[in-house]
Amino acid sequence: MRWWDIDPVLELEKDLFPEDAWSRGMFWSELAHARGPEATRRYVVAEEDGRVVGYAGLAASGDLGDVQTIAVVRGLQGSGLGRRLLTELLKAATAFECHEVMLECRVDNVRAQKLYERFGFEPIGFRRGYYQPGNVDALIMRLTDPSASVQGTETNG
Repeated sequence: MRWWDIDPVLELEKDLFPEDAWSRGMFWSELAHARGPEATRRYVVAEEDGRVVGYAGLAASGDLGDVQTIAVVRGLQGSGLGRRLLTELLKAATAFECHEVMLECRVDNVRAQKLYERFGFEPIGFRRGYYQPGNVDALIMRLTDPSASVQGTETNG
């Protein structure tokens, strides 16, 4: 993701996450940490016919990665695009030398939970009222050894 992707990403963000959409400042802050030798973030976008149809981001700290966001335009959900975006994040986690990757997922987002489970993420707890202002709980999931998960998805498709 580059600075010129922020406006189309914000449009998608507001459509998919109307109650808790990230702000322009949040994306700028994340991208500020995504370049150079001290980078701790990796953000990617997917485009189709010149428009952003998905994006994803990972933050790394020491040997721990954290999936910050994954989003796919409604018309392409279930198409495999989310899987490709997550694969890119896990490749980045491997490059950052993360030994495990964490994420939070809305408890009502079963489709996303199934995607994460296919990669080997396991539920480890909840964050009550994490998503505001809707007061929706988050399921905390963890993946140990992201490099093995990426290799498995590349060979199994």
